[in-house]
Amino acid sequence: MTEKKEIIANAEIIRKTLCVTDALQEEKGKLEEEMAVLVEMTQNIVAENARVAQDQDEYQKRYDGLVQRYDTAKARYDEVVAAISAKEAQSERLADFIKVLKAQDGTISEFDGSLWGSMVEFITVGRDKEITVTFRDGSEILA
Repeated sequence: MTEKKEIIANAEIIRKTLCVTDALQEEKGKLEEEMAVLVEMTQNIVAENARVAQDQDEYQKRYDGLVQRYDTAKARYDEVVAAISAKEAQSERLADFIKVLKAQDGTISEFDGSLWGSMVEFITVGRDKEITVTFRDGSEILA
C-alpha cells in the first residue's frame, strides 16, 4: 500500500459525499410533520362523526383518504429512516477503515487481518469460480 495517503484521502472524500444525510434528515422532518397533521385530521373527523350525524359513506371516504395518505407518508418515512441508517452505518465503517489505515506505520508489506476486515465488506464467489471483492467504500474488484 504505497498509495496510503491517496487511499485515505479518497476514503474521506467518499465518506463526506456519499454518507451525507442532510437532505434525508430534512425530508424525515417534513414527513413527521405531515404524519402528525394527518393523525390530527383523522382524530378530528372521528370525533366529529361521533358528535354529529352525517352521511356515513361520505365520512368513510374522507376517513379512508386520510388513512391512505398517512400510509403513503409512513411508507416513505420508513424508507427515509432506513436510508439514513444505511448512510450512517457506511460512514462509521469508512471512519473505522480510515482510522485503521492511518494507524499503520510505513508501507504494509504483509497481511494484516484487522486492516483486511476494515477494508472488505464481503466477497462473492460465483458458479464459474469468479471472485468479486466488495470493499466498504462500495468499490468492487473482479478476480
